[in-house]
Amino acid sequence: MMPSSRNAVLERFFTALISGDRPAARTVLDELYDADVPAERIVDQLIWPALEQVQQRTRADQLSRLSQQFATRLLRATADQLQPRYTAQADRNLRALVTTGTDDAEELAGQLATDLLEADGYVVQYAGGGVANDELVAQIGASNIDRLVVFGSTPDTVPTTRQLIDRLHAVGVCPHLQIVVGGGVFNRAEGLAEEIGADLWAADPVALVRVMAENSQRRMTADQRTVGRRRPANKKAAA
Repeated sequence: MMPSSRNAVLERFFTALISGDRPAARTVLDELYDADVPAERIVDQLIWPALEQVQQRTRADQLSRLSQQFATRLLRATADQLQPRYTAQADRNLRALVTTGTDDAEELAGQLATDLLEADGYVVQYAGGGVANDELVAQIGASNIDRLVVFGSTPDTVPTTRQLIDRLHAVGVCPHLQIVVGGGVFNRAEGLAEEIGADLWAADPVALVRVMAENSQRRMTADQRTVGRRRPANKKAAA
């Protein structure tokens, strides 16, 4: 999509989403497919921005519950359609576990991240939201997970994620494990990812794949973690 037309395409797509107009949403996507726009770019320039608009308007009480559900259900169907279109990369011989908060948008972001990571060569397990931390810790150990990814759009996700990270460090499950957080609340609160002890932070699913590839060896040391300390006013989140 060219920058000059991107906003117009996004506006058409968003209008179709919130009105539950499935044929109109499909028409937008078909036009992009016919123009040979890569699936990864569609996620980056259409699906994720549309999801962020849904979240923003929902938080501002500018969308009805019905419109919000129309949009998230259509976006989920779109994500399913895009998955086979991603460009498959070589096997990385790394296992990832993706978990999220319980909000619909968080689970959709987690699905996008899962599909993109799988295409990028990871073996991925997707847990979604609502899974107890003890179960996640046990699964990480049992499956010898290399990367834990947590997507969260709401503040309610933060305490649970922090407790999960603390638990993993306390029990020493998979010492090689890299912990990556992203989306929503981590985008809005600068330094939050560092504060809860994550190794990496990414703004969206497409950026997450890139950040993980570029920083595969990065781990927060004990003295770098700011859990329990005051968050630095101007310090940027890990990326």
